[in-house]
Amino acid sequence: MITGGMGFVGSHLADKLMRNHELVLLTKSRNKKNNVSHISKQVKIETVDVTDFNHLGKCIEKNKPKIIIHLAGETSHSKSFESPLANVDSNAKSTLFILEKIRKENLKCRFILGSTFIVVGKPQRLPVNEETPCNPTTIYGANRLSSENFCKIYHNVYGLDTVIFRITNSFGPREQIVANKNAINYLIYRAFKGKDITIFNNGQFFRDLIYISDVISGIDTILKKGISGNLYWISSNKKTWFYQLGSWLEELTDAKVKYVKPSTYTKKVDVGNFVVDNLKLKSLGWKPKVSIKDGIKQTLEYFKSSL
Repeated sequence: MITGGMGFVGSHLADKLMRNHELVLLTKSRNKKNNVSHISKQVKIETVDVTDFNHLGKCIEKNKPKIIIHLAGETSHSKSFESPLANVDSNAKSTLFILEKIRKENLKCRFILGSTFIVVGKPQRLPVNEETPCNPTTIYGANRLSSENFCKIYHNVYGLDTVIFRITNSFGPREQIVANKNAINYLIYRAFKGKDITIFNNGQFFRDLIYISDVISGIDTILKKGISGNLYWISSNKKTWFYQLGSWLEELTDAKVKYVKPSTYTKKVDVGNFVVDNLKLKSLGWKPKVSIKDGIKQTLEYFKSSL
């Protein structure tokens, strides 16, 4: 069972797992049905809002999944400030509800939580790893960190089989194109359209970008080999400077980069430079294969073929 099964990561993961698993995809709405239209006859799709705990509970009881991969939630950090209580429901309470349901129903079920680099906040040292202290700067990050803690507690106290993975800045086909939610895909899309793209601070900062196919192979590795009770980072372990990102987009499209100063809000919540040591996941036999520039090219090709 995959919550958020029609989303960016969820739909790509469904493509991968449907070959060897019977899949149930949970989705809040059918707005992203095109993401899974090519596999809709091979998987079961149920419209379930993960904040509707009664409905979610009945769905788990009915399907009795052996694995739940929890990806659903509100991922916009700005919306987490606009609707903080709703964000608690979607990004924290939904996780706690599923864990408690597994415990109460005594399900033999592996629970895998999809989390985010945002939980770390502004790291004091680089590279970040699984032991890095977390001090999130947003409501969204705080709620995702709560979800991680719930997983650890239910593993340690009740013996539930829980595993957590965190993704750095992922990008690629099927991601939503929203400025304050999916920055990399938004920049690539604007460049594809030949529009000016804006980058803060003269591009003198870096992030750990990773293409979606490498994310999916990472999750698949964790699903097969991840040790219960553990946390794994899925990252490229590469510094992508944003001036370089801008240069690639100018090279590959008709777009021009405009460098601007960040807003006061951005300064308060921005995590700054970020790169992650991915040795723990690599120790399970995984490694990223797609370079950032090739990932950008593939995303541009997707836009050309689908828009």
